[in-house]
Amino acid sequence: MIAELRIENLGVIADATVPLGPGLVVLTGETGAGKTMVLTALNLLTGGRADASLVRTGATSAAAEGRFVVPPGSTAAAQAAEAGAALDGDELLVVRTMTPASDGSPGRSRAFLGGRSVPQAVLGEVAAALVTVHGQADQMQLRAPARQREALDDFAGPSHQDLVVDHRRAWTARQDLAADLADLVARADERRREAELLRLGLDEVERIDPQPGEDTELARLVERLAHVEDLRGASTAAHEALAGVDDTHLGAEAHVQTALRALEQVSGHDDVLAELARRTAEVGYLLADAVTELAAYVDGLAADPAALETAQRRRAELATLTRAHGPDVAAVLAWASDAGLRLLDLDGGQDRVAALRSDLAQADARLTGLQAQITQGRQAAAAQLSTAVSDELSGLAMSGARLEVRVGPADPGPWGADQVEMLFAAHPDAPLLPLARAASGGELSRVMLALEVSLAVSLAADGSDGLAGTFVFDEVDAGVGGRAAVEVGRRLAQLGRSTQVLVVTHLAQVAAFADHHLVVTRSDGVVRASDVHQVDGDDRLAELARMLSGQDSQTARAHAAELLDRVSSWTT
Repeated sequence: MIAELRIENLGVIADATVPLGPGLVVLTGETGAGKTMVLTALNLLTGGRADASLVRTGATSAAAEGRFVVPPGSTAAAQAAEAGAALDGDELLVVRTMTPASDGSPGRSRAFLGGRSVPQAVLGEVAAALVTVHGQADQMQLRAPARQREALDDFAGPSHQDLVVDHRRAWTARQDLAADLADLVARADERRREAELLRLGLDEVERIDPQPGEDTELARLVERLAHVEDLRGASTAAHEALAGVDDTHLGAEAHVQTALRALEQVSGHDDVLAELARRTAEVGYLLADAVTELAAYVDGLAADPAALETAQRRRAELATLTRAHGPDVAAVLAWASDAGLRLLDLDGGQDRVAALRSDLAQADARLTGLQAQITQGRQAAAAQLSTAVSDELSGLAMSGARLEVRVGPADPGPWGADQVEMLFAAHPDAPLLPLARAASGGELSRVMLALEVSLAVSLAADGSDGLAGTFVFDEVDAGVGGRAAVEVGRRLAQLGRSTQVLVVTHLAQVAAFADHHLVVTRSDGVVRASDVHQVDGDDRLAELARMLSGQDSQTARAHAAELLDRVSSWTT
């Protein structure tokens, strides 16, 4: 329920507080007084699009603020808590602000839920569980088959709606399975070609059998064998230079030994020479090792054309792999590891196809079962809704009018496998035709009201909390008058026994049924706080008289008093 609305700088409203109560609340006033701005504010609070042009001229910002009573444990309370909103007891404060456009900018809008800034979409989700707004646009939507199906599902009750939600989720999962299967089948040839290429590559790697680091070792071996004569000449020359050729051509080692013996003879007399003698001895050891290793190297160095050819042939084999799979053997081995895993994945494609087909068959069976239950529920609800709405239409001064809800087969979709169509006949002799073709604007508004009353009665009987906290009707009485207007008021009052109903009306016959009657006036072209007030007693009588005749005359007041007396007798 909405406890209160506060509006600042929105259209013609400078500052107004609109107190609301339970039951049927009507909002009346002269044309242009600002009633529409009250609905605009409510639209903003329920996540509607913000239009910066509505900010009152000269104002720096506009704001709509609403205090909503939210039952503990309700869907709205859970959604608000999930959004991080704080509740004050069982009240939720909702605020929407707008700044006007300037310098070519589109203006800005911000939304607050329980003191927390939230996206507009979140505001809309929470508000959907609190308020249901019906205007002329909603009446037009009732002409659409999808909206008619939704109305029938709402009437069928929460258990049925749970089935529809389950079906929608199962349908989405089934579509995902079908897409995966179609993709897998469509790419079967591509996968086979990829698998064949991988097998060829892996067979080649297995045949050549590269070893980690083998390419580096082969490069060193080929380099050595290809330059064996240069290596032999250089190593021999180095050996002769260090070891000497004969006694007449001493090498470096002999000269170092001569220097060492000279130093050792006097090293006991001077520490500096002793250190130099030690270092010279180390040089001698190093030279001796180098001479030994050079001799061994020269002895082991031999030309081996066969080994060179073998190494070059092996390098050529490895080169075929590195050209195909990477810059070196390490990259080839890494590719082979990845390719083996990918091949296992590709070879498992047929298994996955079979698994997906099995899952798809199970999903289809589940959907078929859900669709059967949904169809059964819709057919049962269709008969009940047809009777309930037809009875309501009779009470709305449309005696003989009838609504028939038909459920027929349709191609399966997220909503099930049914086509729901509402057929309407305005009088007993009229043929049943689709609602979109058969109902005028005034008739459609009463059909909408009859649907809402039927839904409210059904939910109240079930003890369900699915009934929105507030119903808002704009122009529900369009195109009606006289006795029909009285019956519209009566039905709105009946709906108000189950929930809060806010109605903007120009008809005294509707306003007379109000539990709370608010009047909007405008002075000097602006609505201020004192211009929105609840009327009772003589003030209400005067407003009803104005609505009946356009003026507050004794005759009009007498008619208004008579209307109130009749309404009182009808509602007690």
